[in-house]
Amino acid sequence: MKDGRAAAKDSGKAAGLRMGILPDLLAYHLRCAHVAVFQHFNRTLGAHGISGPQFGTLLLIEANPGVSQSSIAEALRFDRSTLVQIIDRLEDRGLVRREPSAQDRRSHALRLTADGAALLDELKALSDRHEGIVAEALSAAERKSLLALLERLHTPGPPRPGAKSN
Repeated sequence: MKDGRAAAKDSGKAAGLRMGILPDLLAYHLRCAHVAVFQHFNRTLGAHGISGPQFGTLLLIEANPGVSQSSIAEALRFDRSTLVQIIDRLEDRGLVRREPSAQDRRSHALRLTADGAALLDELKALSDRHEGIVAEALSAAERKSLLALLERLHTPGPPRPGAKSN
């Protein structure tokens, strides 16, 4: 497999462009990887009419029955109005139901319906195949390392020795 710089240069050559500093930018490679992974995700799970954000929402509801919409929005880094639209679509399809929360009468507790649980089981199997295909160029150790590195990029934590600060 080509390294990132060679792949980026080849991509630019195909379009007839010099790539400048793009091959050296994390953001460029993250965006290219994002597009490739989500295009494959949509081909794999799209036949079920489920988007990535809907899939993530279903997974969180399954793992946390009775969870609030605001907790899911925070975990998935969505604003609450975006999540309301996602829940509305899932509820309209009969996959999720809103119930009054026992802890806070102003919010809803979310649960999967039987149809939602059945579909999610099917989607998880498809997702496993999708993950295997998009990561097939990586060894198990490389995949684990990539996940850890990506998590470090998006999860705030204590400064690391030698890290630049702004």
